[in-house]
Amino acid sequence: MLNRFTADYLESLGHADFAPRPKVCGRLASFDGLLMEAVGLTLPVGTVCAVGGDNGSNRVEAEVIGFRNGRTLLMNLGGPAPLLPQSPVRPIGPPGEAEVGAALLGRVVDGAGKPIDGLGPVRGAQKWPLAGKLQNPLDRGRVLEPLDVGVRAINGLLTIGQGQRVGIMAGSGVGKSVLLGMIVRAAKADVIVIGLIGERSREVADFLETKVAGEARARSVVVAVPANHSPVLRIRGALRATAIAEQFRAEGKKVLLIMDSLTRVAHAGREIGLALGEPPSARGYPPSAIAMLPNLIERAGTCVSSGGSITAIYTVLADGDDGNDPVVDSARSILDGHIVLSRALAERGVYPAINVGPSVSRVMTDIVSADHAKAARVLRRHLATYEENRDLVLMGAYRAGADPAIDRAIACHGAVMEYIRQDANEVVPLDVAVAELVGVFGDG
Repeated sequence: MLNRFTADYLESLGHADFAPRPKVCGRLASFDGLLMEAVGLTLPVGTVCAVGGDNGSNRVEAEVIGFRNGRTLLMNLGGPAPLLPQSPVRPIGPPGEAEVGAALLGRVVDGAGKPIDGLGPVRGAQKWPLAGKLQNPLDRGRVLEPLDVGVRAINGLLTIGQGQRVGIMAGSGVGKSVLLGMIVRAAKADVIVIGLIGERSREVADFLETKVAGEARARSVVVAVPANHSPVLRIRGALRATAIAEQFRAEGKKVLLIMDSLTRVAHAGREIGLALGEPPSARGYPPSAIAMLPNLIERAGTCVSSGGSITAIYTVLADGDDGNDPVVDSARSILDGHIVLSRALAERGVYPAINVGPSVSRVMTDIVSADHAKAARVLRRHLATYEENRDLVLMGAYRAGADPAIDRAIACHGAVMEYIRQDANEVVPLDVAVAELVGVFGDG
């Protein structure tokens, strides 16, 4: 028995196709706290490497982000480590793959795909390219069906369609995260993929316990990469969330992709671009940081072949409440609609603080009835007329009866604001929101 085992074992070792491969290893030549330079190895961009000794406490992971003068440039994916000059650099992972599939439902992972919810490893996951699969523009279907998000003002005035890409644009502290929570709880979608990119660590636990609790948690996947993580991990988190949504769309599912926030992704791209020596152009953003946004946003949408769709909602932070911020302006030009939140409305106690005037859904006319569209236009007209003459009315300079349009706008203003207001825990279905809108403003 032993002789036969030995013979079989030795015979298996003697196969002609066996070829020993040397272990690839380079050396750390430079490290300034963010950017590493390694010599002695050639690896494709995106490869994950281990830098440091074999002791886990003295080793960090880094990703290859470029090349310069024969050196490989890497960026730290983890925290600080006592790295020394000439520390070994070894590749440990291929570039550009994400774990996807039903095994991730109900789980929370970080930017590297590692579970952080304490429920053990993710088993049975499939693989999908982090950068996505290039899609023929003609394989993109039109947006023809509305998506119920449970928010009266959005359902009635800014109706979102299945497969639409929408931005929620506002300054800090105006209510973007609360509005996202309202949408997550009420959205009629098969799967919800949430990317919490570059936000406060406290918000991750808060979002899970208050916004994605109960039934919504079982059909959700959360990718959480807080602000204190590496910029490469933040970008990987955004790519990972989009890749997970793409795989569910390929299965024919209706996916809602929430990303909070797109601006933090652009900030991460700015850090990497400046570290690579790119010249800052638009308010400190290098060209690559702004050019990255279309590559990310264009991956959402409908798919004709599978019948699935990714309805994407991105929050966009307007630095200093500036609507012409480069990220806001770029996102507005790419997205299929944008919802603007107003600090003035929030200060008046109107929540959600949706500024209906500058907000728009570019597919609304394709997915709503004629009566619905007409009633929405009437409300917009009354609101715009009131806002234009608000100062005159408050000063008492306007005399009732001087202009019938202003009189109607003043009379309807209370109904308009009541239509926009909604409690954070209240859910208003699409049909109810449309019925209220047409019932009050349908007669013009």
